[in-house]
Amino acid sequence: MAIEDIIQRNVVLKPFTTMKTGGAAAYFAEPSSEEEIKALLDHARENSIDTFILGNGSNVIAADAGYDGLVIRIGNKMSDIRVTDDPEDPEYRLISAQAGCLLSKFGNRAASEGLDGAEFACGIPGSVGGAVFMNAGAYGTEIKDIAWEVQYIEDGQCKTVRANPDMFGYRTSFFAQGQRIVTGFTARLKKGDRERIESYVRELRDKRAASQPLTVPSCGSTFKRPEGYFAGKLIQDSGLKGFSLDDSGAQVSPKHAGFVVNNEGRAGSEDIKRLIKYIQDKVFEDSGVKLECEVRFLGG
Repeated sequence: MAIEDIIQRNVVLKPFTTMKTGGAAAYFAEPSSEEEIKALLDHARENSIDTFILGNGSNVIAADAGYDGLVIRIGNKMSDIRVTDDPEDPEYRLISAQAGCLLSKFGNRAASEGLDGAEFACGIPGSVGGAVFMNAGAYGTEIKDIAWEVQYIEDGQCKTVRANPDMFGYRTSFFAQGQRIVTGFTARLKKGDRERIESYVRELRDKRAASQPLTVPSCGSTFKRPEGYFAGKLIQDSGLKGFSLDDSGAQVSPKHAGFVVNNEGRAGSEDIKRLIKYIQDKVFEDSGVKLECEVRFLGG
């Protein structure tokens, strides 16, 4: 199949983001292999087309005006997951997933296998690729704590690297630098008690449901945690919990001030961005702390 045959034109991005905003991408493709990703990158380079790598769209706000380039969405067509024995230590197993696998699926598979350490992942809505890219984490554990190997593409080459904590920072990683594209990930997890692990997963799921606006479109935590502070606390202290600038649907969640939500999916990206800017300005005025966005902006 010619690479042009998997490229679609003028695909609306709104359904592919959890914030439920976004106009059309001029070009859009969902590859099924590393070779197709490389071919898409070659095609874009040869035709001077900008590219953006999209996973589950849970940390992306896509512009209302769309994106005048090629969106490469690594999703269901690259979402295989497998578990193998660790040849070096019978107390451990290796669980591997392609980048398009949902991180929650990865975490739940680890739990069902009785493997310790990936429970935090069960409630995170992103993809494995995006999670590695930004070193996703929750409840005191991050990707860096379980990473064993990462597969990625760089300079047209498929590479595999043994992971180490120095590759990861707070909501960033070695793979977020340059033109690296994560295509797969392996964690090395110790065997544990499956009933205890699954019980902890349920506990975290209940905790998340009680404290976060999971039924409303959002990107999760909108801001990075400032050193020495919590973004949600600063926003709440500025009197902005539940705040909205207008009736567009963009609102600081009344359930968790660290979340900007899009009620009923009515708001556009510009409405969301205006509210984010207002929050940043107000918090800085009140506390002197500059809130840095955790979300990425696509287009416009």
